[in-house]
Amino acid sequence: MSERKADIAIVGTGIVGLAHALAASKRGHSVVLFERTPQAQGASIRNFGMIWPIGQAPGQVHQRALRTREIWRDLAPKAGFWLAETGSLHLAYADDEYAVHQEFAALAPDLGYQVTLFDADAVLTRSRAVRADNLKGGLWSPTELCVDPREAIAALPSYLERAHGVSLRFATPVHHIDLPRIHTPRDTWTVERAIVCSGADFESLYPDIFADSGLTRCKLQMLRTAPQPDDWRLGPMLAGGLTLRHYTAFKECQSLAAYARRITAEHPEFDDWGIHVMASQNGRGEITIGDSHECGWSIDPFDKPEIDRWILDYLQTFLAAPSLHIAQRWHGIYAKHPDRADFIADPAPGVKIVNGVSGAGMTTAFGLAEEVFAAWE
Repeated sequence: MSERKADIAIVGTGIVGLAHALAASKRGHSVVLFERTPQAQGASIRNFGMIWPIGQAPGQVHQRALRTREIWRDLAPKAGFWLAETGSLHLAYADDEYAVHQEFAALAPDLGYQVTLFDADAVLTRSRAVRADNLKGGLWSPTELCVDPREAIAALPSYLERAHGVSLRFATPVHHIDLPRIHTPRDTWTVERAIVCSGADFESLYPDIFADSGLTRCKLQMLRTAPQPDDWRLGPMLAGGLTLRHYTAFKECQSLAAYARRITAEHPEFDDWGIHVMASQNGRGEITIGDSHECGWSIDPFDKPEIDRWILDYLQTFLAAPSLHIAQRWHGIYAKHPDRADFIADPAPGVKIVNGVSGAGMTTAFGLAEEVFAAWE
């Protein structure tokens, strides 16, 4: 068994681990990146590919998302993966939904968001994918980006190796961290510091820390269509009214409470399974659709077909795509903290846990990694 050296070891090649590898290497550190599987398989490849500043809490987390957005824009041509600056449209088909849009648009300049309130005609001018029946209007935001997470997460490790000299150790679980040693079945590394970005794996390293962290797991069900015919494009990524209840940014709106009460009364299943509905489209023309939120320390491994049906039924109230032939169905599981946008802990000298980005890793990870290193050095 060989022994090797690096300044910093990072455990996990999901987006949080990749972001910290990038931030460390840009600061001049030598980095070794460990992944227990032959390639990343968790939530980082099982999402919409949305970089979504519009939904993040005002202040630090929103600014973190905007910084992450800029890093994605820089990385895509360098690493060779598809990225589209689509922007986003939140759609309103009821007066109480549109009231939230109006209030948020009024608050947005002071909160730091770039949004424009659209009437129905302006929405339909912006996107041919939106159903016109009963449309009240929408919120346009230019800041959102779309990537294909499967493509991007696969491309980034080799880019980090090629451009920044990061050592990649796939199919190499880390069994134990006892700095300066990192112990794996393949070799032992000597490092100065270590960052554990293990996502929903709470058991492999520092299980006692995770047990006391307040973190839980969140399972989401998602679907993807076959490529749309005739090169049809979605345009802006779309979010229905239910999304107003999901993202922290809209909690600033007093009008949200009345809308939420109506939805709870009319559709308790949306509350029961944390359903809100969004759509993105990748470079191959496939539309990704979701999602639901089923939280708990122990997650049911079996998906619920009724959740997929509710998602698709709601989707068709606002999306007019040529084809909704579903080619793939899956679920993802991420780590979530009920009260915070991230979970950072120091389980031992020189070791840091970074986790609990609550499904916003694609949106916030690069900015968060820069903050972690700025505070650590």
